[in-house]
Amino acid sequence: SECQWDGQFLLNCSFTRISTIPEDFSQIAVTADLSYNNIKTFVCSDGRNEEWMLKHLNLSNNLISELTLTTCTNLPILETLNLSGNAIHTLTLDMPTPAHGSKKYSIVDRLLPALKVLSVERNNLNSVPRGLGLLQSLQTVHMSSNAIQEIDPKDFQNCSQLKDIDLRNNKITKIHPDAFRDLNKLQVVVDLRENALTIPLPQILVSLNFFQLEVYLSKNAW
Repeated sequence: SECQWDGQFLLNCSFTRISTIPEDFSQIAVTADLSYNNIKTFVCSDGRNEEWMLKHLNLSNNLISELTLTTCTNLPILETLNLSGNAIHTLTLDMPTPAHGSKKYSIVDRLLPALKVLSVERNNLNSVPRGLGLLQSLQTVHMSSNAIQEIDPKDFQNCSQLKDIDLRNNKITKIHPDAFRDLNKLQVVVDLRENALTIPLPQILVSLNFFQLEVYLSKNAW
């Protein structure tokens, strides 16, 4: 392929027009740039249970519409995942609810345990992906320029390490009063600019630590 490999850490496949991910790159590369291509699907595990060495994966500006991360048990040291500029309308992180009487699903304790930064800007999400709390090391989540309409109390549940949330330029009209209540480590930014908020926010903001936090609320509908 036209991908460039520095022989040690970096694989650069950006702007190479590939539609599939090169085989076996992930077992040696630490940083992989697959941005600005025609990739439609990304599957973490191929069933061989071989751990990948990736720390930084850039899949931005491709053609991905649906993505399931529940199989990503082979990326133990991945720290940043960039999915911005795709067409993602469904991003699955949590396990499906088992049918009545069936065997219960176990907790996904190996789901991207080192992931610190998740970027899903400029996609087609209409809600916050459920199961963010399963990403135990998640510190920053970028979800600007989507079609998210409301923030529910469970959207950021168990996100104990989260410091920075970017929800700018969505269609948010409602935020549950308890949506950010348990995010004790928020200390950078909650960005809610360019949404459709019309209601007062004191119930939400009173639980946030203003001594460490910046909250952006301009260009809303009030």
